[in-house]
Amino acid sequence: MKSKYSELFKQLQNEQSILNLDRQRDTDVLIVDGLNSFIRVFSAVPIVNDDGDHIGGTFGFIRSIGAIVRQFKPTRLVIVFDGKGGSARRRKMHSGYKEGRSLPTRFNRFEDTEQTVEQEIQSLQRQFGRLAEYLNCLPVTVISIDNIEADDVISYLATDVFVKEETKKVTIMSDDKDFLQLIDDRVCVWRPVEKKLYGRNEMVERFGMHPENFILYKIFIGDNSDNIPGIKGVGHKTLLNKFPFITEQRKVDIDEILQHCEANKDSKYAIYKSVLEQKAGMELNYRLMQLHNVDIAGNYKTMIMDMAGRPSNTYDKNAFKQLFMLDKAYTVIPNVDSWLQNTFSNLAAY
Repeated sequence: MKSKYSELFKQLQNEQSILNLDRQRDTDVLIVDGLNSFIRVFSAVPIVNDDGDHIGGTFGFIRSIGAIVRQFKPTRLVIVFDGKGGSARRRKMHSGYKEGRSLPTRFNRFEDTEQTVEQEIQSLQRQFGRLAEYLNCLPVTVISIDNIEADDVISYLATDVFVKEETKKVTIMSDDKDFLQLIDDRVCVWRPVEKKLYGRNEMVERFGMHPENFILYKIFIGDNSDNIPGIKGVGHKTLLNKFPFITEQRKVDIDEILQHCEANKDSKYAIYKSVLEQKAGMELNYRLMQLHNVDIAGNYKTMIMDMAGRPSNTYDKNAFKQLFMLDKAYTVIPNVDSWLQNTFSNLAAY
């Protein structure tokens, strides 16, 4: 009998060790850029259910966050979606902001499941709605606030909300390079397309500069996905070559860039005069893309803090499996019970 209880006690000790129960709910936070992740998998994952219906958006998203949860073992998962009218603030500054952005018209599908663009849009809407139902069954926090973009919410969470003493690490999951400017000793960024985790060292290796000055890179290069033009005549190599001080591990601001241009405007390099002439564009790009001090009203910040402070969704495996059966996704996740256990059970313990 004693041996039996000894073995049971050892098992419990092992389970506690695996779960690392000394961690708190907000010790290791994973924040997912929801729409960015959904659009990526919807366009790229060609999986269909037993009826031949495309479900790559819904299950590509679920499997993607599941893989990251198993890899990084966070204590908290927060998924942020753009709110309705979220782009309005930046469109007031730049009327062309995100203008012309549309869903991809080339999809990675099997030939016998090709659809028209209209059918794809209907499928996207259906799958996005279904995803919301699945997420409601999982131990996650979902945040979406009307009139606020996900970028601003994620940035405020990373730089202001999750700065409490127990928060040791914040990982942002997104392919949006804007978030790289938030990297510090506590915040890192996972880019799914590259399958790469960016910290300070990776930033210097990839871009030749520290995260503090990555906003300058964005200002000069611009952002085609958001229809934000860069500064003419300045590419990545030119930026590093003509403004080498931005590679230093200190924060460089626009004024220092302009002062450098003013001091060298009579040199043989026309780039310095050109940058001075585009000062207004630089300042506009900074307002559009900087995320360290997001320009949102105090009442919205309070809403973000309130939503982040609420309990995560109740983990309801039965409700998840009911949806799973209705969607006939047996081949997508062959052993759903085991998958749920290995993916979300530990997360639910917090």
